[in-house]
Amino acid sequence: MSKITIRYFAAAAAAAGTEQETWDRPETLAQLRTQLIDAHGTEMAQVLRAGSFLVNGVVRRDAGELGPTGELTVDVLPPFAGG
Repeated sequence: MSKITIRYFAAAAAAAGTEQETWDRPETLAQLRTQLIDAHGTEMAQVLRAGSFLVNGVVRRDAGELGPTGELTVDVLPPFAGG
């Protein structure tokens, strides 16, 4: 199984207790979301409810396939306040 790098920012980092992890790669973004909540609990669930993902720099709001195998970085972004 290939690996992914997961990077957390702001409230997502606080919920995860770290800024970065390396995990076995799930097949879909929905599976990753479930694994993140299972690993990091209700705080992460709250972040993910309104947050977003960047997969190799591309915003993803769907729950579909993560894409072809190979190096993959997923950024977990909390909702940001406008200013």
